[in-house]
Amino acid sequence: MSCATQLKLGQKLNEGKTKQIFELVDEPGHVLVQSKDQITAGNAVRKDQMEGKAAIANKTTSCVFKLLQDAGFKTAFVRQHSETAFVASRCEMIPIEWVCRRIATGSFLKRNPGVKEGYRFTPLKMEMFFKDDANNDPQWSEEQLLAAGFELAGLTIGRCEVDIMSKSTVAIFEVLEKAWATQDCTLVDMKIEFGVNVTTKEIVLADVIDNDSWRLWPAGDRSQQKDKQVYRDLKEVTPEAMQMVKRNFEWVAERVKLLLESQVKGRVVVLMGSTSDVAHCEKIRKACGSYGIPCHLRVNSAHKGPDETLRIKAEYEGDGVPTIFVAVAGRSNGLGPVMSGNTAYPVINCPPITPDWGAQDIWSSLRMPSGLGCSTVLSPEAAAQFAAQILGLNDHLVWVKLRASMLNTWISLKQADKKLQECSL
Repeated sequence: MSCATQLKLGQKLNEGKTKQIFELVDEPGHVLVQSKDQITAGNAVRKDQMEGKAAIANKTTSCVFKLLQDAGFKTAFVRQHSETAFVASRCEMIPIEWVCRRIATGSFLKRNPGVKEGYRFTPLKMEMFFKDDANNDPQWSEEQLLAAGFELAGLTIGRCEVDIMSKSTVAIFEVLEKAWATQDCTLVDMKIEFGVNVTTKEIVLADVIDNDSWRLWPAGDRSQQKDKQVYRDLKEVTPEAMQMVKRNFEWVAERVKLLLESQVKGRVVVLMGSTSDVAHCEKIRKACGSYGIPCHLRVNSAHKGPDETLRIKAEYEGDGVPTIFVAVAGRSNGLGPVMSGNTAYPVINCPPITPDWGAQDIWSSLRMPSGLGCSTVLSPEAAAQFAAQILGLNDHLVWVKLRASMLNTWISLKQADKKLQECSL
């Protein structure tokens, strides 16, 4: 904790099997989460020291939370502070472990005899467990959670809050599943926890997500598992066995950094027929930026300079970067059809509709000769989203932003409905 001593620590708020949480005197509303060099299994029936585990766990958690935060998920994570600690928003924790499963294995098979190992859940299987070490963390139903009526940081955990955590758990799993797939690694299952931010009173993803939190099977092969299950399965804890477990944890910590990188980075090229359309095009560029997609603006008229239109097209086809062309042309749209007829790349029409002739002009984007496949989207923000959905098929960092945006839209509607019902009552 050499770096951590630079922060003024207050009282120890909590200590678990693998971490300690300290109040930060100079940062009201924030805490320091300090990892420990301890590994446990079976509610600490088995526990051992593993030198370096704190740093490995902290690196893994920091990378995972950065991926989720950059995507747009609300988390307690603030910043990595040292090799073994990170700063987080102070939360009152909801005493529930949310478990999401893609593949049936482990305890699920014991509780559901007859289900074969490897059964694939589509949709995902979700379970809840009440955090109670004395009773081995019993499985709870949604009804039990609602009946408990937990009140944390002034927020009562009711139907709205349970639904938000449920939807968030699925979205978070899908994002991490998509990210790990880029490393040819199957995310089998995962457990997460939520807390109520004491400052904002919002439900946020909290605690940690490290190699204790999931099952990971490289190439979908259980015999290559890299998670804590290797430690759980040890018949005898020897120095050699612990070194093997540590190597697995290090393998995960090294590869989790790669989840923050795009393997295939695409771009959007907006071609406008006139500089009078710049404001419309800037909206597309801004929306593309929210998905982390580079967006280039170009000016050309397919009617007045068809040769230059095709030259610009060729400029973006020759470097192997996945590209979406967006054609912005009012009056008679020549750009979209000409581009679509001369490139195998996707083309989106996004004409700037005017109130006077808009109803007539739109037909040049909608009704075109056979053999042309460009789509038409009127909203500049929607055009950028459509481009992101195409590029997200091969760029997980774009896809995770789309997935988080879907969740956040759903949450905002859920919360609006709750407020309206409260006002009606």
